[in-house]
Amino acid sequence: MQIRRRPQGAAALVAALALVVTSAAAAEAHGKPPKPPKPSKSVTVNLIAFNDFHGAIDPPTGSGGLVNGTPAGGVEYLATAVKALRAQQEQESPHSFTVAAGDLVGASPLVSAAFHDEPTVDEMNSLGLDVTSVGNHEFDEGVTELLRLQNGGCHPVDGCLDGDGFAGADYPILAANVVDRRSKRPILQPYTIEKVGGVKVGFVGMTLEGTPSIVNPAGIASVNFLDEAQTANRYARELRHHGVRSIVLLLHEGGQQTGAAPDPSGCSGFSGAVTGIVSQLDPAYGVVVSGHTHRAYSCALPNSSGASTVVTSAGSNGTVLTDISMTLDKHTKKIVAADAHNIIVENGVKNPDGTWQQSSPGVFVRNPATVDPQAKVIADKYRTAVAPLANRVVGSISADIARAVTPAGESALGDVIADGMVAYTSSAGAQLALMNPGGIRADLIFTASPGGEAPGQVTYGEVFTVQPFNNLVVTVTLTGAQLKEVLEQQFAGYAGQSTTRILQVSDGFTYTYTASAPLGSRVGAMTLDGVPLDPAGTYRVSTNDFLANGGDGFTNLAVATDRVTAPGFDVDSLAAYVAAGPVGPGPQNRITVVP
Repeated sequence: MQIRRRPQGAAALVAALALVVTSAAAAEAHGKPPKPPKPSKSVTVNLIAFNDFHGAIDPPTGSGGLVNGTPAGGVEYLATAVKALRAQQEQESPHSFTVAAGDLVGASPLVSAAFHDEPTVDEMNSLGLDVTSVGNHEFDEGVTELLRLQNGGCHPVDGCLDGDGFAGADYPILAANVVDRRSKRPILQPYTIEKVGGVKVGFVGMTLEGTPSIVNPAGIASVNFLDEAQTANRYARELRHHGVRSIVLLLHEGGQQTGAAPDPSGCSGFSGAVTGIVSQLDPAYGVVVSGHTHRAYSCALPNSSGASTVVTSAGSNGTVLTDISMTLDKHTKKIVAADAHNIIVENGVKNPDGTWQQSSPGVFVRNPATVDPQAKVIADKYRTAVAPLANRVVGSISADIARAVTPAGESALGDVIADGMVAYTSSAGAQLALMNPGGIRADLIFTASPGGEAPGQVTYGEVFTVQPFNNLVVTVTLTGAQLKEVLEQQFAGYAGQSTTRILQVSDGFTYTYTASAPLGSRVGAMTLDGVPLDPAGTYRVSTNDFLANGGDGFTNLAVATDRVTAPGFDVDSLAAYVAAGPVGPGPQNRITVVP
């Protein structure tokens, strides 16, 4: 397949019209009637793609709302960008589809999460999403809740909190590699087929096989997650029986470029799990729309035939859109050329010097001229409903508290969250706490005032955005030796761990790790309040129930005993801690890495 950069839409259209007029005039000058144009041997199909929206009804704040310094994202701006790009694409070809690669819901801010992400589904219906795959976060509330988001109906416990029912997603949520353990059949459609210009195009959707290690096991006990490449190739064979030889894979797994500020449409120093999957793919997959890593890129990666497959990703939170063009051969029915580039979904106002306007340091002025009216109506409905809860001031901070990590993997916000857990569970005898870094979804910004509160004041909506999973806080007993084994499991390759994840720890607990030491022997010098841990001694450790249930691959926590569950959620723990504020950034001096 040819990977090519397509000409600009308007220029290409003008050039094509000029060619037709010139040819007709020449024929008429020679006394011959113009010949009718030959039927085209190909058809152009355009895609608009995004991924990892995570219920971003409002523009994301902090580093999550910037693309190389450009303020971006939020559904009102995403909808405007989608509709503008669709109109542009439809000038070039009537065949345009809007697609996504999972995690549209889950890990969402309160304005969506408080209504079980129904607002996000309503917004996706409104902006005209045609199809998406599942991602791991679609399973945050379990399989039954995912089926409700697809099929509609009020929540079985909370009902329809917005008072007007819920019809479900107008678009199919594809789950080719998520199968019921008993029937062995996908829990949702594995694919969908569109016919364009006489050629059938298949869309296959799936999440990463490793989903069970990063969602709460309790909600997915009824399903299995299958190998991505094997599943994709199985459905390529099935689609051929339906006459489909052009396939787009919507895959919630991805990669990343190297460098601090890579080109959003580039592929510099690319690596990641998606490369191994694509290398095994049937060449009928001419385009892979990927996600999960929250990175933006556009690559041409080799598939199983050695030819290239276009692989894209559009960051997260609606900050980026991918403009994709495919050329399909009407005779072979195959994708013969493809092109993709990313577009930043800007939401700011520029100063005359080209910088972005800020109302205070780090707080960008949003541009009302680029707000989609339909998206705003939906968003305002839910903002109004959730405002009394979201804008309630729960505490204060003295400075920005960020989730960015040191070379040892420790973050200032991770320190604060772990400290809050210990304080929240003191009645259960907590001596230290462990927090998974993937559960920290946003920074706490001193100057942010979503509800008009004073700088430094923190609202419930802000702490919920930091910890949006409604995990329970539990306290368990571990021996010193067992705790060491938990910390050894932070490193990829040990005891089944797939990815290195450095747990955040509370005040008074310190340890070192040697990055070059053999797996299973990296952690040392563990102390609690300055006293070395006794391997045979017992310690009360607080964490969230996601980790305690083996989430993020920490199966070594399963040996813990004497579990006690706190009365609230992890977000309540953080809210209670900042209530005694102002709280400052954590010191980031609890974990030390030795080369």
